[in-house]
Amino acid sequence: MWMDPAMRFTVLLMFLALASASPIKNDFSHCEKIVKKWALASLKEEATEGKHTLRDLLFFLHVPRTGGRTYFHCFLRKLYSNSEECPRSYDKLRFDPSKQKCRLLVTHDDYSMMSKFPKKKTSVVTILRNPVDRVFSTYEFSVEVAARFLVHPNLTSATQMAGRLRPRNGGVSTLDIWPWKYLVPWMREDLFNRRDARKFRGSNHVRSKDPYNMEEIVIPLHEYIMDPIAHDMVHNGATFQVAGLTNNSYYVEAHEVRHCVQKYKILGEHVLQVAKKRLDEMLYVGLTEDHRESATMFANVVGAQVISQALASNTSVETAADNKAEQSSSISDSERENDDHQVSTSDQKASEIASTGNLEGKKENMTVKKLMAAYEDCISNLRKTQARRRTSSLKRIAPANFSKEDRLLVPEVVLEQIRSLNNLDLELYKYAQDIFAKQHEHTMQKLASTV
Repeated sequence: MWMDPAMRFTVLLMFLALASASPIKNDFSHCEKIVKKWALASLKEEATEGKHTLRDLLFFLHVPRTGGRTYFHCFLRKLYSNSEECPRSYDKLRFDPSKQKCRLLVTHDDYSMMSKFPKKKTSVVTILRNPVDRVFSTYEFSVEVAARFLVHPNLTSATQMAGRLRPRNGGVSTLDIWPWKYLVPWMREDLFNRRDARKFRGSNHVRSKDPYNMEEIVIPLHEYIMDPIAHDMVHNGATFQVAGLTNNSYYVEAHEVRHCVQKYKILGEHVLQVAKKRLDEMLYVGLTEDHRESATMFANVVGAQVISQALASNTSVETAADNKAEQSSSISDSERENDDHQVSTSDQKASEIASTGNLEGKKENMTVKKLMAAYEDCISNLRKTQARRRTSSLKRIAPANFSKEDRLLVPEVVLEQIRSLNNLDLELYKYAQDIFAKQHEHTMQKLASTV
């Protein structure tokens, strides 16, 4: 049958459109099925009773850049002895959940770690942060750690050193820890490439005064947030971590579910519901922004029960000073690095002092009041240490010295992009704020009833 060439061309275009649309539709249907199946199974998991009661094992699900390191050093190290801490918590390849008397796990591993434990004997705690601020902090810390390697003449030398780099006493390096084992090498290569480009041009001139947009020095923030690596590990990172769906997950289906959600934004609601359920079942949910109230509540909700259990078993809470030699298994090692990449000896000692506080290295019966007093001393020392290390690192990429004041100058269009890319985290953070308010009310009522 004869067909007008123009009509034939139109029909051909329609056919091609249908042919190309079909795989897309099928792919969405496949993703929808996968995500819904996983979410339904997760939501059907039986909730354990008595969530307000501390169980045998405390799992601190440490969402990066939320202040978890402070809680580890200034609270948990005063409540649990080194012998009770799960070995090498931050390196899942070395993690041994079968260790006897293992009562504390502090790690960046996601919620899928719960598959390794008896759920009825495990309490989970976490801290969430405003997603926009967390993205800023993740970007800054990635650059800060990577900048330490600029003491080397070239990337090859820095990479070789990183391969040999291990903290003292066989601990865990930052470069072994998720997500920094991906983000830091990315930033390290970027910094060296831009430094080499400046040398080639024979100029160190920086056009912008905005440290978040100094392309001659470091990848600008607006480019960083659009990179595939950031999409996979930074954006909506809290939601994926609480749900158990990071690229570090133990769940077999995690990677497919995460990629489907990243590809089809509408499917994210299913993951969000699972993450909310996880938060509902936790012993404690803190907020970085409400630092003081969060710390006080942690001491009264978690600290008080650890102390009570220790007294009930006729034992005393040990301090970290009792076993300094065992400190290599902790996060303090993960934040240190050898050679020029490591903080100074004085900074290391300050960090150790911060962990041990003023408890004089001996066993004693702790109280919530003493815990909070020790926490205040500890956090002061820890912040000084962190500030010195940060200043030292950022000097190597001056004038790209990040500050809270500079954050306020970032264009609204960039902030809106961050919000859009972290839509699930924004919703989860709002939900966490509600949980925090209820927890605070519950805690205050409980304290009032004991007066």
